Amino acid sequence: MITPLDDSPWHQIATTFDHVGTSDPRFFDRLWFAASDRVGNSALQFTIGVYQNMNVIDGGCVIIAGNRQHNVRASRELRPRYETACAPLRLEVVEPLRHHRLLVAPGDHGIEAALEWRAELGPEEEPQHFARRDGRVLEDYCRMDQIGTCSGWFDVGDGRTTVDDWWACRDHSWGVRERVGIAEPVTSATPPTPAGSLFAFLFYSTDAYGGHVQVARRAGGAPAVSARMTPRRPGAEGRVGHHVGIAADFVDEGQPRRIRSGSFTVDDEVRIDVRAIGPAVAMPGLGYGGYNDGLGLGVWRGTAHVESDVWDVSHPAEVGYPDGTRGRPPHRIQPVAVAQHGPDGTSEGTGSLTFIAEGPLDALGIAPLA
Repeated sequence: MITPLDDSPWHQIATTFDHVGTSDPRFFDRLWFAASDRVGNSALQFTIGVYQNMNVIDGGCVIIAGNRQHNVRASRELRPRYETACAPLRLEVVEPLRHHRLLVAPGDHGIEAALEWRAELGPEEEPQHFARRDGRVLEDYCRMDQIGTCSGWFDVGDGRTTVDDWWACRDHSWGVRERVGIAEPVTSATPPTPAGSLFAFLFYSTDAYGGHVQVARRAGGAPAVSARMTPRRPGAEGRVGHHVGIAADFVDEGQPRRIRSGSFTVDDEVRIDVRAIGPAVAMPGLGYGGYNDGLGLGVWRGTAHVESDVWDVSHPAEVGYPDGTRGRPPHRIQPVAVAQHGPDGTSEGTGSLTFIAEGPLDALGIAPLA
């Protein structure tokens, strides 16, 4: 099928842009944005994802105002409308790598917004993510990360709230990931239950630096690390990290763990301290492992689908749902205050932290915070 994208000289394979170079149904292309008011009173996230081989586009918007998390999730049939729009959600790329517009139209879902995301630093490309299991590709995707600011307004039912130069970040990833669109196939006897795993992902910027630190590992295994610290000073050389030490303090003894504060020590030279500010976004509200059917991102939900809810996020670890039940979702993203200490001094700023640590802390390489 010919789309407007085909009237360009940027084809990568010998077919139209409505096809990708694999028939794997898990192929995805997703943009994610986050912003917070720097003091912990409010935060927001927005995402749009395309799944060519599932014929799906989906998206979500989450806004935390006070201690309430307002959620809208949407999904539609992709073809024939190749637009980054899904029900009330629309993403406009005003200037690639510099300026994006995030829009939520009003409706029964209870959120309206008009936001401008602008880059402060250039994008950073992570190392390729690749893994096999039983001979098949488990994941093969790339991701870029970027720091910026967000301005505009939103309304969750009590009048417009101005978003004035909020701290912001984003990522854009594409390729194949497990558990996207479909359940993973059974390709061998049930493997042993893993002893635990860690995924820590910090976006941050200070008055002198910006960048990201990411560590993923299985308990007892070698960590996969992506870390980059980019100076704001023009012409200054950035730093790529290869080894990261982690220390953490948690809000309580419960599981899944919820971080209160922590530190990332990069190559024994730079230490980045983080401290939680305000409620953390519960990611199922955005659709990550969520939706009312519990099936997560990329799933076919018909030609058009919209759902919404409001959650209580006043507790640092638990989430209160509309039916009166409470839960403790493992995937949350926490706005944090940041201080970076290194050979050229200390600088302070803001960040966004995913921290999922399940299993024995020593096996995950996490030390108690001094």
